[in-house]
Amino acid sequence: MTNNNGIRRVAVIGCGTVGASWAALFTAHGLDVAATDPGPGSAERLSAFVAQARVQLAELGLTGEGRLSFHPELEAAVSGAEFVQENAPEAEGLKRELLARLDALLPAGVIIASSTSAMLRSAIVADCARPERFVVAHPFNPPHLVPLVEIVAGDADVAERAAAFYRGLGRRPVILTREMPGHIANRLASALYREAVNLVAEGVASVADIDAALCNGPGLRWAAMGPHMTYHLGGGEGGIRHYLDHLGPSQVRRWASLGHPELDAALKDRIVSGVEAEAQGRPIAELEARRDSALIAILKARTEVAGR
Repeated sequence: MTNNNGIRRVAVIGCGTVGASWAALFTAHGLDVAATDPGPGSAERLSAFVAQARVQLAELGLTGEGRLSFHPELEAAVSGAEFVQENAPEAEGLKRELLARLDALLPAGVIIASSTSAMLRSAIVADCARPERFVVAHPFNPPHLVPLVEIVAGDADVAERAAAFYRGLGRRPVILTREMPGHIANRLASALYREAVNLVAEGVASVADIDAALCNGPGLRWAAMGPHMTYHLGGGEGGIRHYLDHLGPSQVRRWASLGHPELDAALKDRIVSGVEAEAQGRPIAELEARRDSALIAILKARTEVAGR
């Protein structure tokens, strides 16, 4: 249950949903986690989340016994840390100040990874004396179940060291060759959601049916392979070149018809009403549990297909 990089102690800075999920994953792989968060009640929420997530991870065979400790002070949490996962709120000024503090506290060889979902790495490390050891390591929520980690770095060796660390935890890192707001996955998700909102605005279908169309159609294929490889298979024996030559023009026509909805109050109300109808009164906690159960089943199925 250990990674192959010699790292044994990880500091988790910020213990909201993402930070707590990281902490659960790290401890399930036998790593010791020292966590900190200035918010009231953070220690109790962290402990409760990790306990629940560890039950889920045990279903996937991850039963490491890394120790979890909570420290009110940042300095205590990072003392002796060999890797840092930062999960502070998405506020550039806050992150810049926090990362600069971490830079001053930690030895030069320790990688500091930010879970930022949209911010540019160059902006949040602007006040750091040693920016080369900082990476963006953006997960998809919840990171203890979703394997993706998007890495943006200023140094190729640091990028590969970070990627190796996450691979040792069963994650699937992807390394961006240039920074971009929203990285890769959130940009793809935003493009899809813009059209999902547009379909509501245009009165094409209900919110529930739009969601169902994705989950029961392309979403199933995308759990197995991405859009480029999917269309490679769509090209038959001729593969992606045949697809682009013969069906590419139909893609271009669809691109031209995609909407640019204005998210005004009336449209927001229609989306909220549609989601409430789809949820059928089930509370957020129940919906999260259903999501996580489905994710675990998908991960198990992918592992069986891969023969591992």
